[in-house]
Amino acid sequence: MTDVHSKTQRSYNMSRIRSKNTKPEMVVRKFLFASGFRYRLYVKTLPGKPDIVLRKYKTVIFIHGCFWHGHENCRYFVIPKTRTDWWLAKINHNKENDLLAKTALEQTGWKVITIWECELKKPLFDQTLKGLTDFLIKQ
Repeated sequence: MTDVHSKTQRSYNMSRIRSKNTKPEMVVRKFLFASGFRYRLYVKTLPGKPDIVLRKYKTVIFIHGCFWHGHENCRYFVIPKTRTDWWLAKINHNKENDLLAKTALEQTGWKVITIWECELKKPLFDQTLKGLTDFLIKQ
């Protein structure tokens, strides 16, 4: 199956996809800050360059997009019908990197929280953020 967009249009579409400061990240960051938590962003010295680092709690937070990180059994993770093999290889590589980073962080004493994009949508939004603060407060 061929791509429905021209090469130029596909390139433009892909260039608009952010890796930092995404909407789900901003929602979590604003919530944490309003709740009195202070954090650092994208600490390069930690494995996987976590999205949010709460040093005081020795906790890192990764906010994963369901598509890019292959969230199993999620309605937002749909494998594209074009270049399927390439996309599966890319997403599986992302999943491997996520696991390596999580393992390395946990081995050095960090607690790792992963929040999926779908957990910040309407039905789970309040539950997800309350669970996050409950986890941090119990530290």
